[in-house]
Amino acid sequence: MNQDVYIALGSNIGNRADHLEKAIAFLEDQMGIRVITRSSIYETNPVGYVDQQSFLNMVVKVQTTLSARELLDVTQSIEQQCGRERDVRWGPRTIDLDILLFGEENMMLENLMIPHPRMWERAFVIVPLKEIHPTLYAEHLGQTIQEIYDGLPDKEGVWIWNPQTMERKSEPIESSKDIRKKNLQNK
Repeated sequence: MNQDVYIALGSNIGNRADHLEKAIAFLEDQMGIRVITRSSIYETNPVGYVDQQSFLNMVVKVQTTLSARELLDVTQSIEQQCGRERDVRWGPRTIDLDILLFGEENMMLENLMIPHPRMWERAFVIVPLKEIHPTLYAEHLGQTIQEIYDGLPDKEGVWIWNPQTMERKSEPIESSKDIRKKNLQNK
């Protein structure tokens, strides 16, 4: 049975955009995983351990026939293939893949909690998730992603990333239609 799954990706070491693209390519190469849509790339201030370079973050929606545990194994394997080292909690990384939502599942396994426990308060997750699915409903919060976004206190540290000019847009663009239109114009 296919499950709709949302995965957050982040990188702040080396060629950050290449790390994101490589991780998505690895996801697409996996049996039982199909990438359905992807958000724009956002540049974001680091959270937690702040003495590091800014991140590039995005969210992808995939459909998978894998179990949550199998998908976790795949994402951790991709992190290893991309040179991920876990030296400092919330520290610099070539790539980070976090399973945010797995269908309608709520689960707590040894090293996997779904929904991802800190996603609801993190603009670097909610902004790209809102871009690809603003009406997605978070049952336990009784809100859509758009409503969660509207209530976020700190969205200033998230900008649409423009690789041609390296320019930061001061505010996230509100509609995914506007974002896609802008991305097409920049190609």
